[in-house]
Amino acid sequence: MSEDGNRGLLSIGIFLIILVVSIILYMPLDLIDWSLIPPLILALYGCWTMALAGIRTSNPHKYERGPFSTFAMGLILIAIGGAWFMYSIEPLYSLATILLVLGVLAIAAALKRK
Repeated sequence: MSEDGNRGLLSIGIFLIILVVSIILYMPLDLIDWSLIPPLILALYGCWTMALAGIRTSNPHKYERGPFSTFAMGLILIAIGGAWFMYSIEPLYSLATILLVLGVLAIAAALKRK
């Protein structure tokens, strides 16, 4: 199996583990409401995407998405999941979360191009 296939299989395994963690937090532990399961899944998968960006920096391929792009995508997933989660607390916090992440990405992209 190729390295890309291994990463795909690894991502599927991580996604299934994230689903199990979400179900456990909802059902037996009763720590979150059922409506907070999708934002939790998005945020945790965003964390995995950022970790995957770190893996890609050690062994980049020629025609593959770059590590910075993968890291940015993970950060955006975390921001969307976090904003969705924060919306249940205060809608203004979710807007602030999205704007903060967009600002950080703009600064990082500007510094990367130097």
